[in-house]
Amino acid sequence: MKKRLSPVYTLRGFRRSLASIDALPQFAILGIFSGLVTGLVILAFRTAIELPLSLLLPDGDFENFEGLSTLSHLMLPALGALSIGIAFSLLKSDRQQVGVSHVLQRLSRHQGYLPTGNLLVQFVGGTLALLTGQSSDREGPAVHLGAASSSLLGQALKLPNNSIRILVGCGAAAAISASFNTPLAGVIFSMEVVVMEYSIAGFVPVILAAISATLVNQVVYGRLAAFDIPALSMRTFFDIPYVVLEGFLIGALAAAFIACVRFFHRYAPTQAWQRLTLAGLITGLMAMGVPEILGIGYDTVNHALVGELSFLILIAACLCKLVASAASVGMGMPAGLIGPTLFIGATAG
Repeated sequence: MKKRLSPVYTLRGFRRSLASIDALPQFAILGIFSGLVTGLVILAFRTAIELPLSLLLPDGDFENFEGLSTLSHLMLPALGALSIGIAFSLLKSDRQQVGVSHVLQRLSRHQGYLPTGNLLVQFVGGTLALLTGQSSDREGPAVHLGAASSSLLGQALKLPNNSIRILVGCGAAAAISASFNTPLAGVIFSMEVVVMEYSIAGFVPVILAAISATLVNQVVYGRLAAFDIPALSMRTFFDIPYVVLEGFLIGALAAAFIACVRFFHRYAPTQAWQRLTLAGLITGLMAMGVPEILGIGYDTVNHALVGELSFLILIAACLCKLVASAASVGMGMPAGLIGPTLFIGATAG
């Protein structure tokens, strides 16, 4: 007689077990697979950005937009934004939805079912935005790519809705972890922003996904963190007022950034090509005076952390990055705002 497999070891049995309160081992397996898949997707995304830039920018440095001519500082983001805008004009409105906001919307209204089409738009659009020096980051697109990849994994396996939602959280955590090489930061971001609840069934797969994605990232990029943070120490208690003052200052800048995003969103043109071209033109005009704002800008963040930038450059970079990034975010550039906020905070500090 042909021996039957136990229901536990079949795909149908695996799906049913996920609905049980004792499904923690199954969720752990999902978290590991989610992290591996997301880690590979983020590696592909980073390679699509960094490889062409290392070939095109001076000295083979994929962040060296400062080495380009002044005219290039204007034309590169402006023409790049025009090309992205024309491409977006050819898409249906629902296909233009990308980024963290799209992930949160699909979680609240569609149980975390993220479509393949938007994932492809995010991958291509985010790559073009960063290749042309838009004032944005790769972490916002990475969250969408990670969440969508994990969601599609669950959809392919025909898992129940609760599992799809947890997989979305796993993908978001894995994306941040793979981008910054910091598993704990990815877990906190996912639990606070995406999942928005703490439970054992949700926490375990999320942290396993973050660790798995980080290990995949370290195979290629090593164990170095994204930023070279010097040793921090407080010499005297008289330093505390400066820290408090810094908190108020950066809080005010955060409020100004949000106000600028809302302003650009409210008064942006309705046509995608007009809206995105205007955002790229604003970035280009700012970059003619302060080219440090182009692209991700993590090289500038590292210079600020070790005190290698002059006071005037810090002020100019902080304010220009704030306006350029607010224009990009408010007008719908397919990239994120996590990196720009780090840039603004570091230069302001």
